[in-house]
Amino acid sequence: MYSDYQHLIDLSDYPVSWWKKLIELGEDVKNDPAKYSHECAGKVMATLFYEPSTRTQMSFQTAMIRLGGEIIGFDNPANSSVAKGETIKDTTKIVSGYADILVIRHPIAGAAKAASLTADCPVINAGDGGHLHPTQTLTDLLTLKIEKKTLSGLTIGMCGDLLNGRTVHSLCKALSMFSNNKFIFISTKELGMPAYIKDIIKANGSTFEEVHTLEEVIGKLDVLYMTRIQQERFASEEEYLAQKNTYVLDRRKMQLAKKDMIVMHPLPRVDEITVDVDDDPRAMYFTQAKYGVYVRMALIMTMLKEKNRFETLKGKVYSGVRCSNPKCITNHEEYLPKSFRSSGDETLLECEYCDERKLI
Repeated sequence: MYSDYQHLIDLSDYPVSWWKKLIELGEDVKNDPAKYSHECAGKVMATLFYEPSTRTQMSFQTAMIRLGGEIIGFDNPANSSVAKGETIKDTTKIVSGYADILVIRHPIAGAAKAASLTADCPVINAGDGGHLHPTQTLTDLLTLKIEKKTLSGLTIGMCGDLLNGRTVHSLCKALSMFSNNKFIFISTKELGMPAYIKDIIKANGSTFEEVHTLEEVIGKLDVLYMTRIQQERFASEEEYLAQKNTYVLDRRKMQLAKKDMIVMHPLPRVDEITVDVDDDPRAMYFTQAKYGVYVRMALIMTMLKEKNRFETLKGKVYSGVRCSNPKCITNHEEYLPKSFRSSGDETLLECEYCDERKLI
């Protein structure tokens, strides 16, 4: 299934050379933003935010304004026809007729891919549930490129909710494409990294280890990527409270780290990084958020200029087979084709929308 527009649903849809070109453009925008101030004059960007966001939404809006463009959209589905039961297909079809580029954030995995099937303009995934967050990954890659001067040969610690953390999923997939990177996953057993991400890391030639305490590994790290325990991803408050405050980065733990280690966080934080860490020169999370504007400016320009056809679905529909993930968009919007990838073993399928695996 093809679209006449380029979309960014998953960074894996593009070669590493494309990522590098985008990051280089983002760095150039950072160094001379005025040069790009009229690149999107006369263009309209629609932002469809089905769940709360501060940094991602405002970052995209700021990026488009700094490029000379205009913005429409909503940040609360209750104030749109979604509240009346309108499907993603209909919302996307209508809004993409008003805009030149569409940015969607949604609490359900695969929603951005669903939007790309019918949109009449490029679609950018600004986060789909606990699945992926490719523009945060581009932000992270630009931060590493500027602050560590390299995307290779790094030891990266991922700490917190690795099960539901779409930012760490996307970043692991991306960094495993660069040479000699090693991952250390720091989480409870209940919130460990999903198997499909670990399989991708191994397939790309990178290595990882899993531990349960931050103190035992922080001294090995070049990068520490902290994440919050996300209450909105838990089925009950009791489950959330059982995991909350498990990992907290404070000044004492920072004393165990390398002098040139950097701390990153997609934000918002709750209490997983104490405020006394903010003044440490190794704390990069506020700078990281600022870099997000530059890389999103680069992305918007790139997506509007590229005119190649885009393959939205590459798998095939298996009769009678449904995704087993209740948080997959195909189990919420019934009209969607239930498309699965197969690696040659027809008994093990992978949903194209949410990457959930299913034995048949």
